[in-house]
Amino acid sequence: MPRLFAARLLGRSLPLLLLLAACRPDTPATIAPPEAAAAPQQLRDDLGRTLTVPAHPRRIMALAASMTEMLYAVADTATIVARTQVCDYPAAALRKPVINSYPLDLERLVALKPDVVFTTTGITSEADAQRLQELGIPVYYQQYDKVEDIFRGLTDLGRILGRVPQARHLVDSLRAELRAVESLPKPSPASTVLAITWTDPIYVYGQNTLFTDKIRLAGGQNAVLEKFTQPYPALTREYILQLNPDIVLGGSFGKLDSTFFRLYPELKRIQAYQTRRIYDPTDDLMSRPGPRVVESVKELRGLIWSPPAP
Repeated sequence: MPRLFAARLLGRSLPLLLLLAACRPDTPATIAPPEAAAAPQQLRDDLGRTLTVPAHPRRIMALAASMTEMLYAVADTATIVARTQVCDYPAAALRKPVINSYPLDLERLVALKPDVVFTTTGITSEADAQRLQELGIPVYYQQYDKVEDIFRGLTDLGRILGRVPQARHLVDSLRAELRAVESLPKPSPASTVLAITWTDPIYVYGQNTLFTDKIRLAGGQNAVLEKFTQPYPALTREYILQLNPDIVLGGSFGKLDSTFFRLYPELKRIQAYQTRRIYDPTDDLMSRPGPRVVESVKELRGLIWSPPAP
């Protein structure tokens, strides 16, 4: 490079170099530390048990079929690591590994390393839950006495799993559907409904079960008004004769006529048998307190409004 050109270039660049040097900080730039990891969630479940769950659970599962349905309705389904042998809805659940729940396969469950396991009262024993807790796996119980409890449960799942908008949208939609059902005409007086869960001995849905609220919303009334200690009490034939229900749920007329009423012929005197108002509701809808609860209420309403046989 010719000396004259180099000198001119240096002369022109020197002020800029001096300016940049003046702007340079006296101390080296500091890099902001990465954001601290979110603190774990301190939760209290519906049994009043306290447990610690990661801020953002990435591996989850349920030990109750109803809660598996709820997880698929709210959670990121990629985070669901397994199902039980009775979890068959939605169809996508069938592609997940199976953990036996009766008896609970602790070894296989622990090997999956879930961040949290969800279940409901009456499905998982507290002894099994305690064992899982001791092995570092928190177990979160939910309990449902009314339909509103299911909506609350879905909302809780959204909060725990970081899926609040999804849960809110689902619950708002279900509440709107339920309001539409409640606005429909209802029979007066309300039909009394006896729902049978087992035939020998005779176990039924008691007053303190979710069924009572569902049948009320459908426009009927649980024939069992007395509150027993057990949610599904065993009733005598004499007690059922006194109830004299308008409707019996638990199987089709043909099936119960050849089994239940053959075993207890004196019960043919009840109103439900005389009018052939004996129906077989969808088992999953009756027994699972999940996101299909409004569908269950709609089905029950349809059965209540079915006319008596001539």
